[in-house]
Amino acid sequence: MKSGKWMASMLFAVIAVFASVLLWASANGPYLADAHKDKGLNCTACHGDTMEVDDNETLVNSACVKCHGSLAKVAEKSEEAVNAHKSHLGNMNCTVCHAGHADSMSYCLGCHHFDMNIPFGKVAARVPSTTLPVVKEIPANLRTDKTDIVIIGAGATGFAAAITAHDRGAKVILLEKMPITGGNSQLAAGGMNASETRIQKEKGIKDSVDLMYEDTMKGGKNTSDPGLVKILAKDSAAAVDWLTSLGADLSDVGRLGGASAARAHRPSGGAAVGANITQALKKNAEDRKIDIRVNSRAIKILEDGKGRVTGVLVEGKHSKLYKISAKAVIIAAGGFSANPERVAYYQPTFKGMTTSNQPGATGDGIQLGDAAGGDLVDMKQIQIHPTVAAGSRILITEAVRGNGAILVNRDGRRFVNEMTTRDAASAAILAQTGKSAFLVFDEGIRKSLRQIEGYFHLNLVTAGTTIADLAAKIKVPAAELEATLSAYNKAVDEKSDAAFKRPDMPRSIKTPRFYAIEIMPGVHYTMGGLKVDANAQVMAKDGKPIPGLFAAGEGTGGVHGANRLGGNSITQTIVFGRIVGESAAKFAKQ
Repeated sequence: MKSGKWMASMLFAVIAVFASVLLWASANGPYLADAHKDKGLNCTACHGDTMEVDDNETLVNSACVKCHGSLAKVAEKSEEAVNAHKSHLGNMNCTVCHAGHADSMSYCLGCHHFDMNIPFGKVAARVPSTTLPVVKEIPANLRTDKTDIVIIGAGATGFAAAITAHDRGAKVILLEKMPITGGNSQLAAGGMNASETRIQKEKGIKDSVDLMYEDTMKGGKNTSDPGLVKILAKDSAAAVDWLTSLGADLSDVGRLGGASAARAHRPSGGAAVGANITQALKKNAEDRKIDIRVNSRAIKILEDGKGRVTGVLVEGKHSKLYKISAKAVIIAAGGFSANPERVAYYQPTFKGMTTSNQPGATGDGIQLGDAAGGDLVDMKQIQIHPTVAAGSRILITEAVRGNGAILVNRDGRRFVNEMTTRDAASAAILAQTGKSAFLVFDEGIRKSLRQIEGYFHLNLVTAGTTIADLAAKIKVPAAELEATLSAYNKAVDEKSDAAFKRPDMPRSIKTPRFYAIEIMPGVHYTMGGLKVDANAQVMAKDGKPIPGLFAAGEGTGGVHGANRLGGNSITQTIVFGRIVGESAAKFAKQ
């Protein structure tokens, strides 16, 4: 009798669940798969005969391209004001945005805030959890893949490490939890600092490794690890040469805040550096047929009973839990600027502040290394960038100021040396009325830096035919703004900024039209992370390296101290990405 009642209740529950699924589907569908079905296509048209879906969703994406053409071909047909099929993210999978059996979403809207239509889409973006899933007990008989080196995080550091290790003869698996590779690196704009480079010498720029070292130490308030900073400066020129050999364009040189010389290397015309570098790295990794897995989150570093690292536990989007056995593990997963809870924990005054980072920057690598016994340093050192476009997460590159733009407050007056360090500039802006300011420039500066056009494309710029016209539009006193620009232009002519001691002033602001972007500080970079030695080995709390565990990039501490200079992050990713790849490959061979 009891058994009959139980069966009846279970049947009722199943019917109720099925009914709710149907109601949900009718409310949210039809989906992309339904539209394909209406055109006479069955499941195998997208999934193949095996109906298997790997974490990269390889078969589905190849089917998309087969029918609709490449991303570039689709971009040619786009009628959207912002062409999502042609962006700084490069060539990515169709399934990054388009889903067959769920709401599609626009990946761009994870960072940007503009209207964008997407077929069968009802949500803006999906973002990962800021905490790692907890696995109390690893199931027996899990699928186990084997490799020499597994790398966590497919930004510039991860790619540099993967290419270097591969070229040293190691078998590599590169993991990325997001559906696309590139991380924060592909958002980098200003440039890559390097001293005594061939390009500097060709342009007659005087610089030295010692000067770059001194600038970096001073910028970090002399709290950086001197040994790591010396490596950063000494190996920077070789890093530029290496990237150039891979096809990156670093032929233009500018100057960023805190630098005593022009050493920020970037593509010709002053284009954004990050997209250029990451595309070159991605292509070289693909050419080498390195095993790259997206939608694959490392959730635990595995060790043997003697404290030696033996691999990682992975949670794949489709494959779910599995293990990768490896001789060495490299953590290259970046910082935690997009983890508001962790930012507020270390810096309560930053609570609720926007971030310029991509959604995946949640600090997974630091958490993984910490759980494996790694020591942490400089965790309270979090950098806010002074110029994030107000009301958005879009960073206005420091190179705009480097090419001559100035900062004015709501009184129409300058209030800070625009090329000071980021922490000082941010503090000065937060002290102004409204805790924001305006970045002001003219047509000459606009033409001097190619990436400025992107800010116009995203409708972030206010324009005026005259200074008074611009002042009226941004609601500052016209007379004050005119007086400010007049005084600044005179200082440019005299090559002396008596008011704020700006060191460079490359050009005046007097060529119509005149432009302004309202900016405010946002969480941009976390200087702290895992403690590493000169060979990129992760150090335990007892001061000894953890056998088989390596780390590089933003998820490590010590390089930047209390404040990072603009242009040093990309340098760090490449310099230490190459070092960690070589160190791990050498360890794996032993």
